[in-house]
Amino acid sequence: MGRSQETFNKKEKEKKRAKKRQEKMEKREARKSQPKASLDDMIAYVDEFGNTTSTPPDPALQKKVKLEDIEVSVPKRAKIEMDAVRKGKVDFFNTDKGFGFIIEDETNESYFVHINGCEDEITENDKVSFELEKGLKGMNAVKVKKV
Repeated sequence: MGRSQETFNKKEKEKKRAKKRQEKMEKREARKSQPKASLDDMIAYVDEFGNTTSTPPDPALQKKVKLEDIEVSVPKRAKIEMDAVRKGKVDFFNTDKGFGFIIEDETNESYFVHINGCEDEITENDKVSFELEKGLKGMNAVKVKKV
């Protein structure tokens, strides 16, 4: 006579599955017996302070908003008018490689300058006048002339 194929472990697993199945059926029956929720019960309102409430807002307190006043994205920056010609001093200039930096007199900001943007030959500590142009990595000095 052979031993039974059902071990204690298999019996316990089957009991757990049956219990889970029974709990699932009970939950389903409980859901079916509850009345359906109406749309009004599910709606939430936001008051003027940003808090959620179940009561609708007072129509007398509503403000009219024009569609044009609503900004969905970041507004465009206004173009900044810059002085065309600026003055400064050549802080560093490498003649072999053809680039350097100019420090503006008014703001003490440093701007990159390339030999192609120079109209005169410049060296370190020269007083120069220049214009600014947007480059790949920031503002570049162009139309550089000795003063």
